[in-house]
Amino acid sequence: MGEGTICLIIVSPLIFAFVITGAFIGKTMFRKNNQTLNVSIVSILLVIFTVDSISDHHYRNMVSDEMIVKAAPEKIWKNVVAFEKIKQADTYWLFKAGMPSPMQTTVTAYKKGAGRKCIFSNGYVFDEKIVTFDVNKDLTFDIVGQPKDPEIMGHIDIERGQFLLKDNDDGTTTLVGNSWYSLKVFPIWYYDLWAESITRNVHLRVMHHIKELSEKN
Repeated sequence: MGEGTICLIIVSPLIFAFVITGAFIGKTMFRKNNQTLNVSIVSILLVIFTVDSISDHHYRNMVSDEMIVKAAPEKIWKNVVAFEKIKQADTYWLFKAGMPSPMQTTVTAYKKGAGRKCIFSNGYVFDEKIVTFDVNKDLTFDIVGQPKDPEIMGHIDIERGQFLLKDNDDGTTTLVGNSWYSLKVFPIWYYDLWAESITRNVHLRVMHHIKELSEKN
Protein backbone atom coordinates (compact mmCIF):
# COMPACT_ATOMS: atom_id res chain seq x y z
CA MET A 1 0.00 0.00 0.00
CA GLY A 2 2.83 2.38 0.80
CA GLU A 3 4.49 1.85 -2.56
CA GLY A 4 1.12 2.27 -4.31
CA THR A 5 0.77 5.65 -2.63
CA ILE A 6 4.21 6.66 -3.91
CA CYS A 7 3.20 5.59 -7.42
CA LEU A 8 0.06 7.75 -7.22
CA ILE A 9 2.09 10.72 -5.99
CA ILE A 10 4.38 10.39 -9.00
CA VAL A 11 1.73 9.96 -11.71
CA SER A 12 -0.97 12.31 -10.32
CA PRO A 13 0.54 15.60 -11.60
CA LEU A 14 0.94 14.11 -15.08
CA ILE A 15 -2.63 12.77 -15.18
CA PHE A 16 -4.01 16.07 -13.88
CA ALA A 17 -2.13 18.02 -16.57
CA PHE A 18 -3.33 15.66 -19.32
CA VAL A 19 -6.95 15.86 -18.18
CA ILE A 20 -6.98 19.67 -17.99
CA THR A 21 -5.18 20.05 -21.32
CA GLY A 22 -7.47 17.53 -23.01
CA ALA A 23 -10.57 19.26 -21.65
CA PHE A 24 -9.56 22.66 -23.01
CA ILE A 25 -8.50 21.25 -26.39
CA GLY A 26 -11.76 19.33 -26.69
CA LYS A 27 -13.85 22.35 -25.70
CA THR A 28 -12.13 24.53 -28.29
CA MET A 29 -12.22 21.90 -31.03
CA PHE A 30 -15.88 20.99 -30.75
CA ARG A 31 -17.04 24.58 -30.69
CA LYS A 32 -16.60 24.43 -34.47
CA ASN A 33 -19.24 22.82 -36.66
CA ASN A 34 -16.79 21.04 -38.96
CA GLN A 35 -17.58 17.49 -37.82
CA THR A 36 -15.33 15.93 -40.48
CA LEU A 37 -12.34 17.84 -39.11
CA ASN A 38 -13.28 16.99 -35.53
CA VAL A 39 -13.59 13.26 -36.24
CA SER A 40 -10.29 13.31 -38.15
CA ILE A 41 -8.46 14.93 -35.24
CA VAL A 42 -9.92 12.45 -32.74
CA SER A 43 -8.94 9.56 -35.01
CA ILE A 44 -5.37 10.84 -35.34
CA LEU A 45 -5.10 11.23 -31.56
CA LEU A 46 -6.36 7.68 -31.03
CA VAL A 47 -3.81 6.32 -33.52
CA ILE A 48 -0.99 8.25 -31.80
CA PHE A 49 -2.11 6.98 -28.39
CA THR A 50 -2.32 3.37 -29.61
CA VAL A 51 1.08 3.44 -31.33
CA ASP A 52 2.69 5.02 -28.28
CA SER A 53 1.13 2.43 -25.97
CA ILE A 54 2.58 -0.53 -27.86
CA SER A 55 5.97 1.09 -28.59
CA ASP A 56 9.09 -0.02 -26.73
CA HIS A 57 10.22 2.99 -24.71
CA HIS A 58 13.86 2.69 -23.71
CA TYR A 59 16.02 5.44 -22.27
CA ARG A 60 19.33 5.24 -20.42
CA ASN A 61 20.73 7.84 -18.05
CA MET A 62 23.57 8.32 -15.58
CA VAL A 63 23.32 10.36 -12.37
CA SER A 64 26.49 11.61 -10.69
CA ASP A 65 27.04 13.26 -7.31
CA GLU A 66 30.14 14.20 -5.40
CA MET A 67 31.07 15.11 -1.86
CA ILE A 68 34.21 16.21 -0.02
CA VAL A 69 35.26 13.87 2.81
CA LYS A 70 37.84 15.01 5.37
CA ALA A 71 39.78 11.76 5.31
CA ALA A 72 42.32 9.96 3.15
CA PRO A 73 41.13 7.47 0.47
CA GLU A 74 42.54 4.48 2.38
CA LYS A 75 40.36 5.35 5.37
CA ILE A 76 37.24 5.81 3.25
CA TRP A 77 37.65 2.74 1.04
CA LYS A 78 36.42 0.10 3.50
CA ASN A 79 33.23 2.11 4.09
CA VAL A 80 32.66 2.39 0.35
CA VAL A 81 32.86 -1.35 -0.23
CA ALA A 82 30.50 -2.20 2.65
CA PHE A 83 29.01 -0.22 5.51
CA GLU A 84 27.11 -0.82 8.70
CA LYS A 85 23.43 0.02 9.08
CA ILE A 86 22.48 3.66 8.56
CA LYS A 87 20.84 5.05 11.68
CA GLN A 88 20.20 8.60 10.53
CA ALA A 89 16.57 9.57 9.98
CA ASP A 90 15.41 10.03 6.39
CA THR A 91 15.39 13.63 5.17
CA TYR A 92 14.17 13.19 1.56
CA TRP A 93 10.43 13.76 1.42
CA LEU A 94 9.65 10.65 -0.65
CA PHE A 95 11.56 8.48 1.84
CA LYS A 96 9.51 10.07 4.61
CA ALA A 97 6.34 9.32 2.62
CA GLY A 98 7.14 5.61 2.56
CA MET A 99 9.54 4.99 -0.31
CA PRO A 100 12.24 2.47 0.76
CA SER A 101 15.61 4.06 1.52
CA PRO A 102 19.10 2.47 1.50
CA MET A 103 20.10 1.08 4.90
CA GLN A 104 23.11 -1.21 4.61
CA THR A 105 25.57 -2.81 2.22
CA THR A 106 27.25 -6.18 2.64
CA VAL A 107 29.94 -7.91 0.59
CA THR A 108 31.09 -11.52 0.29
CA ALA A 109 34.76 -10.62 -0.28
CA TYR A 110 36.95 -7.61 -0.87
CA LYS A 111 37.89 -8.36 -4.47
CA LYS A 112 36.71 -8.20 -8.07
CA GLY A 113 33.92 -10.66 -8.79
CA ALA A 114 32.62 -10.65 -5.22
CA GLY A 115 28.93 -10.45 -4.48
CA ARG A 116 27.50 -7.33 -2.91
CA LYS A 117 24.05 -6.55 -1.53
CA CYS A 118 22.37 -3.19 -1.05
CA ILE A 119 19.63 -3.58 1.55
CA PHE A 120 16.74 -1.13 1.76
CA SER A 121 14.52 -0.16 4.67
CA ASN A 122 11.65 -2.45 3.72
CA GLY A 123 13.93 -5.47 3.33
CA TYR A 124 14.28 -5.22 -0.45
CA VAL A 125 17.71 -6.28 -1.67
CA PHE A 126 19.59 -5.32 -4.82
CA ASP A 127 22.07 -8.05 -5.73
CA GLU A 128 25.32 -6.73 -7.14
CA LYS A 129 28.58 -8.06 -8.59
CA ILE A 130 31.84 -6.10 -8.25
CA VAL A 131 33.35 -5.60 -11.72
CA THR A 132 36.09 -3.10 -10.80
CA PHE A 133 37.99 -3.25 -7.52
CA ASP A 134 40.77 -0.66 -7.75
CA VAL A 135 41.67 -0.23 -4.07
CA ASN A 136 41.25 3.32 -2.74
CA LYS A 137 40.18 4.53 -6.20
CA ASP A 138 37.31 2.80 -7.99
CA LEU A 139 34.53 0.44 -6.92
CA THR A 140 32.18 -0.41 -9.79
CA PHE A 141 29.40 -2.99 -9.56
CA ASP A 142 26.72 -4.33 -11.87
CA ILE A 143 23.18 -4.86 -10.61
CA VAL A 144 22.49 -8.54 -11.27
CA GLY A 145 19.17 -8.80 -9.45
CA GLN A 146 16.60 -6.25 -8.34
CA PRO A 147 13.43 -6.68 -6.24
CA LYS A 148 10.44 -8.13 -8.08
CA ASP A 149 8.31 -5.19 -7.07
CA PRO A 150 5.35 -4.30 -9.31
CA GLU A 151 6.19 -0.60 -8.99
CA ILE A 152 9.70 -1.28 -10.38
CA MET A 153 9.40 -4.17 -12.84
CA GLY A 154 8.88 -3.10 -16.41
CA HIS A 155 9.38 0.57 -15.55
CA ILE A 156 13.00 1.04 -14.51
CA ASP A 157 16.12 -1.14 -14.51
CA ILE A 158 19.02 -0.17 -12.25
CA GLU A 159 22.04 -1.33 -14.24
CA ARG A 160 25.28 -0.24 -12.59
CA GLY A 161 26.69 1.70 -9.64
CA GLN A 162 30.09 3.19 -8.97
CA PHE A 163 32.07 4.98 -6.26
CA LEU A 164 35.23 6.89 -7.17
CA LEU A 165 37.77 8.29 -4.71
CA LYS A 166 39.94 11.22 -5.78
CA ASP A 167 42.75 12.23 -3.41
CA ASN A 168 42.87 16.04 -3.16
CA ASP A 169 46.41 15.98 -1.65
CA ASP A 170 45.28 18.17 1.25
CA GLY A 171 43.94 15.55 3.63
CA THR A 172 40.56 15.43 1.93
CA THR A 173 39.05 13.16 -0.70
CA THR A 174 36.40 13.80 -3.32
CA LEU A 175 33.86 10.97 -3.15
CA VAL A 176 31.90 10.51 -6.40
CA GLY A 177 28.80 8.36 -6.68
CA ASN A 178 27.51 7.31 -10.12
CA SER A 179 24.46 5.26 -11.09
CA TRP A 180 23.20 4.08 -14.47
CA TYR A 181 19.58 3.17 -15.09
CA SER A 182 17.19 2.67 -17.99
CA LEU A 183 13.58 3.82 -18.13
CA LYS A 184 10.82 2.08 -20.05
CA VAL A 185 8.03 4.56 -19.44
CA PHE A 186 6.82 7.59 -21.32
CA PRO A 187 6.97 10.60 -21.38
CA ILE A 188 10.67 10.27 -20.57
CA TRP A 189 11.19 13.95 -19.72
CA TYR A 190 8.64 13.68 -16.91
CA TYR A 191 9.54 10.34 -15.35
CA ASP A 192 13.26 11.03 -15.61
CA LEU A 193 12.81 14.05 -13.34
CA TRP A 194 11.59 11.66 -10.64
CA ALA A 195 14.17 8.99 -11.42
CA GLU A 196 17.03 11.49 -11.18
CA SER A 197 15.73 12.95 -7.93
CA ILE A 198 15.27 9.54 -6.30
CA THR A 199 18.66 8.27 -7.52
CA ARG A 200 20.40 11.43 -6.32
CA ASN A 201 18.89 11.15 -2.85
CA VAL A 202 19.86 7.47 -2.63
CA HIS A 203 23.42 8.59 -3.45
CA LEU A 204 23.43 11.38 -0.90
CA ARG A 205 22.04 9.26 1.93
CA VAL A 206 24.73 6.62 1.37
CA MET A 207 27.51 9.13 0.78
CA HIS A 208 26.69 11.16 3.90
CA HIS A 209 26.86 7.92 5.88
CA ILE A 210 30.23 7.01 4.35
CA LYS A 211 31.47 10.52 5.13
CA GLU A 212 30.35 10.28 8.75
CA LEU A 213 31.96 6.86 9.26
CA SER A 214 35.21 7.91 7.58
CA GLU A 215 35.61 11.19 9.46
CA LYS A 216 35.33 9.57 12.88
CA ASN A 217 38.56 9.72 14.86
